[in-house]
Amino acid sequence: MRFEIEAYSFGQIVIDGKTYKKDLIICPKTIVENWWRKEGHSLYPEDLEAIMNHHPEQLIIGTGDPGRLTVPDSTKNWLSARGIDLTSMPTKQACEYYTSLDDISGMVMGLHLTC
Repeated sequence: MRFEIEAYSFGQIVIDGKTYKKDLIICPKTIVENWWRKEGHSLYPEDLEAIMNHHPEQLIIGTGDPGRLTVPDSTKNWLSARGIDLTSMPTKQACEYYTSLDDISGMVMGLHLTC
């Protein structure tokens, strides 16, 4: 299954005709709405619980429109130790990347929609 990202702009994304205005996680078969993190602009292992439930091989993090969400080295190391390949980039680019992929199996994407 592939979700169709139809549009992204600061603070909102349209996926399969539905508009989301809060951060979210796109999993292989579901979308987890209202993704909340311990600190709004840093990503820690405890923020990844909903993602880890889907056993990703690859994790794409959309870091916001200007890219203010950061992934500390400790989180990168934590993911690497679990065999998860991490890619982070501004959210618009993350959406374009997702759309360009032929195979999204094993991939989960967490998107910060604002700054």
